[in-house]
Amino acid sequence: MSKSILFNFEVDKPNQQIHVTRSFHAPVDLVWSAWTKAEILDQWWAPKPWIAKTKSMDFKEGGHWLYAMVSPENEEHWGRVDYLSIEHQKSFSAFDGFCDSAGKIDMTLPRNKWENNFEQFGEQTLVNIRLTFDSLEDLEKIIEMGFKEGFTAGLQNLDQYIASQISLR
Repeated sequence: MSKSILFNFEVDKPNQQIHVTRSFHAPVDLVWSAWTKAEILDQWWAPKPWIAKTKSMDFKEGGHWLYAMVSPENEEHWGRVDYLSIEHQKSFSAFDGFCDSAGKIDMTLPRNKWENNFEQFGEQTLVNIRLTFDSLEDLEKIIEMGFKEGFTAGLQNLDQYIASQISLR
């Protein structure tokens, strides 16, 4: 039983995209739930020592997730994810952007489209993620803001969550 983790993070500037491929040693239903349920997202989405705190979530086409990343000093940075399409345990797409606590999108900061695909391979689930930006400037700004480091840390948190759940099964 191999627990090796696949992790690729590629920046595709000509197409204004970021591609992330990540494997998890867990069945697709567990990984899917971790990406689609607020109470689980709150446990892993923010890079430590920050935490994620959901204000509201309606995971359905046309629904949205409104959450804050909260620092140890209680500084809040708000985000909103608007769900476009969902195919249960296979894929979902959404627009993601920064906003205020009421969910009003901040148009001065980058917004992008997420496309997440989930595939079961034996005892592992592979998540393929494509983020598409409106401009190269938006993509570069997100990278400058530390997206790669923050997202990588969040995925490590997800590994810990999954390990704790596997041990309970």
